[in-house]
Amino acid sequence: MLQSTATPKERALAVAVRAGSIDRAIVSDHLAELVFLAETAGAEIIETIVQELPRPVTATYIGSGKVQEVKEIVEEEEIGLVIFDDDLSPAQVKNLENQLEVKVIDRSGLILDIFAAHARSNEAKTQVELAQLQYLLPRLSRMWTHLSKQYGGIGMKGPGETQIETDRRLIRHRITQLKVKLEKIATQKRTQRKGRSALTRFALVGYTNAGKSTLMNLLSDSEVYVRDKLFATLDTTVRTIEFVGGKQALLSDTVGFIRKLPTHLVASFRSTLAEIEEADILLHVVDISHPAVREHIEAVHSTLKQLEVDSKPVIMVYNKIDKMQSGEELQEMLQELPSGSAISAARGINIRDLKATMQRESEKRVLAMDLLFPYTAMQHLARIYEIAEVMERRDLEAGIAIKAKVDPRYAEQLVRWQNTASPSTSEMTD
Repeated sequence: MLQSTATPKERALAVAVRAGSIDRAIVSDHLAELVFLAETAGAEIIETIVQELPRPVTATYIGSGKVQEVKEIVEEEEIGLVIFDDDLSPAQVKNLENQLEVKVIDRSGLILDIFAAHARSNEAKTQVELAQLQYLLPRLSRMWTHLSKQYGGIGMKGPGETQIETDRRLIRHRITQLKVKLEKIATQKRTQRKGRSALTRFALVGYTNAGKSTLMNLLSDSEVYVRDKLFATLDTTVRTIEFVGGKQALLSDTVGFIRKLPTHLVASFRSTLAEIEEADILLHVVDISHPAVREHIEAVHSTLKQLEVDSKPVIMVYNKIDKMQSGEELQEMLQELPSGSAISAARGINIRDLKATMQRESEKRVLAMDLLFPYTAMQHLARIYEIAEVMERRDLEAGIAIKAKVDPRYAEQLVRWQNTASPSTSEMTD
């Protein structure tokens, strides 16, 4: 008889707090997302609990009565993990674990666990390790309490405290090493991007699980990993896409955003998100069928603002229109949201129209230039063809006359090459 080798799912309980005047529907949606995150991490949510409070309790986040209720459920259902929807302080985690006698993690810890499971490249693994260590550092004390209890005492420092300090120093040193490593990776990537052609660069951004990778595959005719799980994509993927007439552009897919994304996590993934910073135009992919579509859009806008790229041109892409209940419902939603392209990446609906929109936006960025390069600048000729779309070339006595469409970023460079010598530009208008 065959035996299953699958790892049994960890039985878990999810907890959320509705503090102050926060809408119940929002709390419910956040909790549903937490359940999805937990399932992505490999947990089985046995039960969910929401407590309404004026504000979270300082010591345990939830009230003492609710802590006791959670403890009873944990014991009755044989639950080994309690997950909170908001970030907990190290003291709160310690107090809760002491009272519940099971492992307690918060939303950030859960997201980091998923990131660690999905990291594939050296860069992604480095970023995840950095974020994990930064998350772990202030929470070290609870990991060594068994040593303090065994050896520590009043009036003396036990080995537990010594171990904590030693471990903190090791972690701080490792964090410094990882930051240096990531900076080297970022420098290498910047060098690689400088060597790219003058193709317009589009970057897919959006809430996690909005369908960015599916759209990436459709637009670029490639096979980027796609799965109906949160954070399926951690590494940036860059592909070439082709427009009508053979014109091309670059398209990059990046890690999805999410509400309550920890600041240190965004900082750790800066080198991956640098593709967004380098992009000319952003494609903001939105799951229009999701009940919290507006909140998802705002979460992405907030992250883009944090990355200081919120001023870039954006094409809104409303995906999963095939999941809407009716055409009337879709039209009502589109009228309420910022204008954009309505598509279904899964079914290939309206993709041609989206590509046409992308091409129009790309061509808006093109600068028409008449240039005359002296023959002393011949060493730049090959590069000119890489960074510009040469429409016409004439070899004249004074130099090489070129009519080209150029990305504005390279205009100054072309002028500089043109001025290597001082030929007359009169022959350009012959």
